[in-house]
Amino acid sequence: MAEQRATNITWHHQQVTRADRERLLGQKGVTVWLTGLSGSGKSTIAVAAEEVLVGRGRLAYVLDGDNIRHGLNKNLGFSPEDRTENIRRIGEVAKLFTDAGVIVFTSFISPYRADRDLVRKLHDAGREAPGPQGHELGRFVEVHVAASVDTCESRDVKGLYKKARAGEIKEFTGISAPYEAPHAPELTIDTNGEPVEKSVDRLVAYLEAKGYLGS
Repeated sequence: MAEQRATNITWHHQQVTRADRERLLGQKGVTVWLTGLSGSGKSTIAVAAEEVLVGRGRLAYVLDGDNIRHGLNKNLGFSPEDRTENIRRIGEVAKLFTDAGVIVFTSFISPYRADRDLVRKLHDAGREAPGPQGHELGRFVEVHVAASVDTCESRDVKGLYKKARAGEIKEFTGISAPYEAPHAPELTIDTNGEPVEKSVDRLVAYLEAKGYLGS
């Protein structure tokens, strides 16, 4: 689905750079990619972290999986091929947000490791911003929101797991479709017994320590 079909097109470079926009905002653009099972707490953490950062005067935005499927990706289902295209598209959108200097939280199951790795590579072209001690800042931060299937089922307010176990939902991650956990995420948040507030505090503390929130 990612085949280049348009012809006679040219990439146009802008006069205003990402560094210019980041100086204006006083922060570093980054995609914080929250991945995990349905019900693990991805959206809850993303929304709460966005609220905390905006309250601190930082420009943040949440790209939520369900919301994206209501618009940009409404023509995609949940087959392996459609899941891959879903992640590819949102990866491109997240990169644009990051280039604009925004701290963007993405909340997607994104079950396939290869798809997440491709989004990371997409962001790797922008590793020019120095962080603390002169280290380069990566523009893609993978956060594994870890929770067992049992824990996720206990939070199943939408009844999705029940429907999946009854065969009413096909290719449901964790039940009838695989989830490939990250090998080496920048941050793992175990929500099996951790309160949301603590999870959010750890995520914000990570971003602050790495220099994304500015001074």
